[in-house]
Amino acid sequence: MSTTSKGGLRVRIRTKDGWAVPHAVLTVTDMTGRQALRQEASQDGLVATDALTPGTYTAIVTAVGYAPVAATAVVTASGGADLGSLVLARAGGVELPPPGPWTIDPAHSSVRAVAQHLGLTSVHGQFKEFGGRITVADNPLSSSVEAVIEAASIHTGNAMRDGHLRSADFLDTDVHPKITFRSTGITPAGEARWTIHGELGLHGVTRAVDLDLSYLGTGPDPWGGVRASFHARAELRREDFAMNYNQVIQAGIAAVGATLRVELDIQAVRGEQLPPAA
Repeated sequence: MSTTSKGGLRVRIRTKDGWAVPHAVLTVTDMTGRQALRQEASQDGLVATDALTPGTYTAIVTAVGYAPVAATAVVTASGGADLGSLVLARAGGVELPPPGPWTIDPAHSSVRAVAQHLGLTSVHGQFKEFGGRITVADNPLSSSVEAVIEAASIHTGNAMRDGHLRSADFLDTDVHPKITFRSTGITPAGEARWTIHGELGLHGVTRAVDLDLSYLGTGPDPWGGVRASFHARAELRREDFAMNYNQVIQAGIAAVGATLRVELDIQAVRGEQLPPAA
């Protein structure tokens, strides 16, 4: 699986989605198991070594958060071999976007909340103004998320209800204008799923909250950027955030349910900020 080069080993290290793995390390051993060389990949995931003594070698690529990959390299009289591209799979089989900052795009994302009304139907609300940042680390378990939602941007399709939700009975947006989330840790939860542990600041109260996160993949956008897509959900109890308003209609049936189901569809753009055209 190797071809002759002008000298030294060459290998391009990529993820399943085609992204470079700049922190990967190539270790080469001879047939006796003795280490012949060890070299880190460049920022574009390329390793190009000095010439080796002709012979057969084992090339092993490792990177934090990925399963190792091995290949055989037959070095000819030129002292080189080209291993082409080696694909690293995430440890546990879960792929993530390439490391670095990702900026949440509110125009192509949504933050929704659903509550029971009169014990019969669901009322759907949506926050129109929010933003945040996702930082993907070389080790996925060290990644982080920060987000801020404008509480007064709640919209349910009914102006009177929206005004009540902004009042002191619920969000009290004049006193607590921001809803904040900051992650504190990440735990794998299955194929392409993670539990994001974090602190949610809502109505002047900060509580530990877990988000059930699914990673949906990455791809190019029309503006020359790269986007990643996520879906997340959580369930909150209103009383945990001191939103204790309720009106009992009859026989113990409350006007508003005690729990809120929160769902997020997030699209993030690779980089520190959104492109102007987005």
